[in-house]
Amino acid sequence: MDDKDRDDDDKKGPGKKSNLQTVIMLLIAAAVTFTLMSIVSHNIGRHGSKELPYNEFMKLVDQRAVESVNIGNTEIKIKVKKDTEGYDSEVTYISTRVDEDPGLIERLYNADVKTVRQRQDMMSFMLSIVSYFLPFIIIFAIMQLFIRRMGSGGIMGMNKSNAKVYVQKETGVTFKDVAGADEAKESLTEIVDFLHNPTKFNKIGARLPKGALLVGPPGTGKTLLAKAVAGEANVPFFSLSGSDFVEMFVGLGASRVRSLFKQAQEQAPCIIFIDEIDAIGKSRDSRMGGNDEREQTLNQLLSEMDGFDSSKGLLILAATNRPEILDPALLRPGRFDRRVIVERPDLKGRVAILKVHSKGVHMDETVDLEAIGLATSGAVGSDLANMINEAAILAVKHGRQAVSQSDLFEAVEVVLVGKEKKDRIMNLKERRIVSYHEVGHALISAIQKNSEPVQKITIVPRTMGALGYVMYVPEEETYLKSDAELEDMLVSIFGGRAAEEIVFGSVTTGAANDIEKATSIARAMITQYGMSKKFGLIGLATQEDKYLSGRTVMNCGDDTATEVDKEVMDMLKVAYEKAKAILRDNRKVMDKLAEFLIEKETITGKEFMEILRKEKGLPEPVKIGKAILV
Repeated sequence: MDDKDRDDDDKKGPGKKSNLQTVIMLLIAAAVTFTLMSIVSHNIGRHGSKELPYNEFMKLVDQRAVESVNIGNTEIKIKVKKDTEGYDSEVTYISTRVDEDPGLIERLYNADVKTVRQRQDMMSFMLSIVSYFLPFIIIFAIMQLFIRRMGSGGIMGMNKSNAKVYVQKETGVTFKDVAGADEAKESLTEIVDFLHNPTKFNKIGARLPKGALLVGPPGTGKTLLAKAVAGEANVPFFSLSGSDFVEMFVGLGASRVRSLFKQAQEQAPCIIFIDEIDAIGKSRDSRMGGNDEREQTLNQLLSEMDGFDSSKGLLILAATNRPEILDPALLRPGRFDRRVIVERPDLKGRVAILKVHSKGVHMDETVDLEAIGLATSGAVGSDLANMINEAAILAVKHGRQAVSQSDLFEAVEVVLVGKEKKDRIMNLKERRIVSYHEVGHALISAIQKNSEPVQKITIVPRTMGALGYVMYVPEEETYLKSDAELEDMLVSIFGGRAAEEIVFGSVTTGAANDIEKATSIARAMITQYGMSKKFGLIGLATQEDKYLSGRTVMNCGDDTATEVDKEVMDMLKVAYEKAKAILRDNRKVMDKLAEFLIEKETITGKEFMEILRKEKGLPEPVKIGKAILV
């Protein structure tokens, strides 16, 4: 049945539908009222009384043990005399009236029983009617109000769309406010152009995509891009989260989808933005059980996307960081026609993002945003915005009028590893262990040719759990890692543990994170990168949740997985032995650097290299590739 037929049916039969609802409500209200009044009257009438069979009542009358009776229409209330064996004179006994006993009054008279015969006057009759019909009217009115709410807006209006309408003046966001996502902006600029000038596209036969899916890690600016599209196109912007459609009540999610699209079609051209669409767009897989309400909502969304006319300028934008779990029907052409990837920004993008977020921040002449961009490899837009804000706060804290480069680097550390824990004071033994541990990392990185230069070494504890760390800043950003670089990375990671064993003859728990990181790299080399000497070019693992946890799942048998574990252990063992060999050959330099770090707590990369060159007798650094060869 199409929309026209449905509308015609609605026009023909609203009276019949309304009359049927009224009859049903009357019956339900009458049943509820009768039940409630029966319960109430029974409880009131029986309160403080006991049942008495009629034959026992007659025996008590014949024994002259009855004090008084109150004869009603259906029952008799009885009071017994004091000292009646087996009965309590304080209790009212109730017996059912038997109309077939015409001699009841005479027997009571002969037994000297005080008899009261109830009469129902007009007032009591009216009160009785009111007591029954007033609850009925109240219940019927409540149900009528409830049904009207259901018809116009669901239960208390819950099926109404919660979409917030933004226009350009309210969002205040354009493509100028978005940096680090040039490819995504280019894809969305075409959509904005179509909304502004649909005729030039229609002349050649092109049509507006029905939907565009923004995919990328959290914090990369997907929502910001959607707002920028609405700001550039200057059209109404409906913004919702996928969870807004998921309700406990069956059918409300689908009703909200209908309500949303109805509002949007009335205000077309406009943009609908559904954030975290995976909340309702998850694949309909019944193997592990399903959510009927979520699936109904998804089915309604698919139906609405098929039903609207994109030539009116109605566009759907959605964002997710879990595209692999979305239903295939949602991703097919004709629904979400375009997938826009919003990746983590590269060096150029990070510098551009830093410039956007630092527009209203006072900065001095020492600030070099490119150096900050190099130090924040892998950071997303929200991280960089947070770093700029933290730097401004630090500048105020230190009593400066403008942000300096030192504030920015400190802000990078705050975001990545947390604030300094000044209240945590390590004893001398722990300070020495942590110092040698961090120097071990830095020294191996400086000696190996495939490692990154050291920016800073510190043994000041941080709030995210680090007792010390080494900050590396590459001279240029790269996107590929060779097997030699990864192997050198493993050696550098084990430098801290190796230094502890060489100097103290024992090891501590401080290398737990290093071991975890090294194991992850070695396993990826074997199972994903084809760098295994035993297995060769075979993929033994696949990555899930690419934009979230990046967790890998093994795609091999148990025996193969055991062999993978053995090769990982062998690879890590070789790297650890190499780390110990390098540090033994440079023990004197390591001791000097550790003593300096224990005294100063924090040393810069420049100070580190000066001590290294002095101890090795090298007047000038020799650069090979990205690192310094000693």
